[in-house]
Amino acid sequence: MIAIFLKELNSFLSSLIGYIVIAVFLLINGMFLWVFPLEFNILDYGYAGLDNLFVLAPLVFLILVPAICMRSFSEENRTRTIEFLMTKPLTEMQIIGGKYLASLVLIILSLLPTLFYYYTIYMLGTPKGNLDVGGTWGAYMGLLFLGSAFAAISLFVSSLTNSQVISFIVSVFICLFLYIGFEFIYEFNIFGNFDLFIKSLGINEHYISMSRGVIDTRDVLYFISIIMFFLLFTKISLERRKW
Repeated sequence: MIAIFLKELNSFLSSLIGYIVIAVFLLINGMFLWVFPLEFNILDYGYAGLDNLFVLAPLVFLILVPAICMRSFSEENRTRTIEFLMTKPLTEMQIIGGKYLASLVLIILSLLPTLFYYYTIYMLGTPKGNLDVGGTWGAYMGLLFLGSAFAAISLFVSSLTNSQVISFIVSVFICLFLYIGFEFIYEFNIFGNFDLFIKSLGINEHYISMSRGVIDTRDVLYFISIIMFFLLFTKISLERRKW
């Protein structure tokens, strides 16, 4: 698994892919948070907080995470190197784990520079340090879990096709639906007593909960379940090649 992880990470960092992903993530968030005179602008917000970052970042991740993972298996399928990879003394989960961990590292590398935003707001607060530290770190953890869930979904979709474009489009759609789709269903009030349960199936509901700074075990288990569910289906997708 380590060899797959290093190979994938090197593939990201030895080409422009990794740097473009990190640059785009920082550029989009930075422009909206510090430059554009819109409602997301921190300097015009009048409150020392990173709330707007944690509203924008999931929307950016909806595009960037599928872009990171779209080639993970689809390119292997297209070039037929997946058959060669499957002959290696590696289990399906080791192959999946290596590729998945490499995508997580890229997500973490995208988030790390935003800590400068945290430091800036911490210093600009009146008085200095007037910042909801617990809520901020809870939101960062929620954002990491959210990105991890998107990566697991995108990895699964990538294993189903040999087209990076199809992998990207389908991954974005599924991630978007799981992120806010259940909230739209909830708004119709068609399930009666089950409406709140339907809402709780959405990623955004648990992400918002973690953003408040309270790390609830139910939210953590939800994200872990989503991740394991799609990684398991990725394993099944690879195993079907042996049938």
